[in-house]
Amino acid sequence: MTSPTPSPPAARERTAVDVLADEHLDATVALDPITATSMGVVGYDHLLTDYSPEADAERAELARRTLRRIAEATPVDDVDAVTVAAMSERLRLEVELFDAGARTGVLNNLASPAQGLRDVFDLMATDTDDDWSVVAQRLAALPQAVDRYVGALRHRAAAGDVPPVRQLTAVAAQARELAATDGFFSRFVEGAVGVPATLHVDLDQAATRAAAAYDDLARLLTDELLPTARDHDPVGAELYALHSRYFLGATVDLAETYAWGQDEVARIAAEMDLTADRVQPGASLAEAVAVLDADPARTLHGTAELQRWMQQRSDESLNALADRHFDVPAPIRRLECRIAPTTTGGIYYTGPSEDLSRPGRMWWSVPPGDDTFHTWGELSTVYHEGVPGHHLQVAQTVYRAELLNRWRRLGCWVSGHGEGWALYAERLMADLGFLDDPGDRLGMLMNQSMRAARVVIDIGVHCGLPAPAEVGGGDWTYEKAWQYFSAHTSLSEGTRRFELDRYLGWPGQAPSYKVGERMWLSARDQVREREGAAFSLAAFHRRALDLGSVGLDVLQDSLVGGARS
Repeated sequence: MTSPTPSPPAARERTAVDVLADEHLDATVALDPITATSMGVVGYDHLLTDYSPEADAERAELARRTLRRIAEATPVDDVDAVTVAAMSERLRLEVELFDAGARTGVLNNLASPAQGLRDVFDLMATDTDDDWSVVAQRLAALPQAVDRYVGALRHRAAAGDVPPVRQLTAVAAQARELAATDGFFSRFVEGAVGVPATLHVDLDQAATRAAAAYDDLARLLTDELLPTARDHDPVGAELYALHSRYFLGATVDLAETYAWGQDEVARIAAEMDLTADRVQPGASLAEAVAVLDADPARTLHGTAELQRWMQQRSDESLNALADRHFDVPAPIRRLECRIAPTTTGGIYYTGPSEDLSRPGRMWWSVPPGDDTFHTWGELSTVYHEGVPGHHLQVAQTVYRAELLNRWRRLGCWVSGHGEGWALYAERLMADLGFLDDPGDRLGMLMNQSMRAARVVIDIGVHCGLPAPAEVGGGDWTYEKAWQYFSAHTSLSEGTRRFELDRYLGWPGQAPSYKVGERMWLSARDQVREREGAAFSLAAFHRRALDLGSVGLDVLQDSLVGGARS
């Protein structure tokens, strides 16, 4: 593989399109302080996002104003052309989702304001007294923020759209956990060691009120909304198609993708059987898993060991790939691996701050009672979240200030692009020999199987397509989805339940991983075919990553069409 050129792209002069994009970003973070903190944009960490119907309408109006300005903009180079295409695609979908009623009173078990209002505290600095003072201000703002979100839920219910029973029940349980006297908020402020006594009083009082706000939310969900909720999860084909476009940044044939997902499940199952035989000749998949789980060399005990292992594997992959397979700038050669303060399960990445003072971080949310971890099943996930996955992708984009405007670097995230790249990165690491060990390879394949299975479940359930023959065909039911998912993943029962609820409550997001990977592979193959012997995989990655996160149609046009940005 050809080594990339280590020097960064030449700086561009700032254009009128860049100014427009950055003005939109400034207006966006002013209306959405949680997003500002996520981006690492300073000045908003003491505030919380207003999720009321009025604030949702204000954000939609901002999108409309910017779309009108974009329509009058004249790109001066290929970078501008991509900016115009990417912003137009993103903002049109924001408006369409708002007009469809899909932006107000959002509630699901993973990615809704109910979680976001809590999760943002994970990203806040807590090193100094001044940091804790900012935390106290944001904590004090939480009851009002929850109250405004409650208003949005009531607004949605008044329109006849009460969230499904499954999501109400799940989020109410999460809210009660946060409201407990020994819940997140009280434990969080216990970390304010050595701060002035008056500040500690402010923190304790704010934490108590924040917990009470979540108690109020739990009561609303169970006492007011649950009695009138629908015990029906599918959103229907029309609304699902809109969500799919949003998460992919592309329009795909959902029936064809559904059939492809089933083919992928079968293909991966066959490869897993072959790999199980490599783990132990003649072993079935279940027997191979038992062998791997029993191997002391592949077993970790306790979250401290888990955190150390994550950090070690992450550092090793970064050092192995930098200056050889990828150009990794020095300022982003730092990735922190942490155990998350939540216990919902799952591993996720948060990007660095705009000035890179806050590094990219990989988080593992460990469910209660889990204290044994098997490395063979998780190594590919470290590559997915770290390098060459999300950290390489996100942190390099943040770093490229000489090439991209702030909206391109900080303000645009398309799930199909980002999660598709991360799955592509897992496969790339296998191609580069980092997953040659049969146990590690089996772990990657089992993760791939889960992600292929959820393409089938997500599209099939929400669009009302016939269920696969292996679960009896006919209409999808929760029991059929559970049976199908359980047959194609090795996750624990609790994690499987959480994941299945996620797909039912967050339509279109889960398939974006495998569908995004499919489109990344297609773009790479088309560029390889076009360039022939001159094709360089490293150069392809450099061009692709320098686009930042854009919709997959924009990615395809930019790479296959030869755009330089």
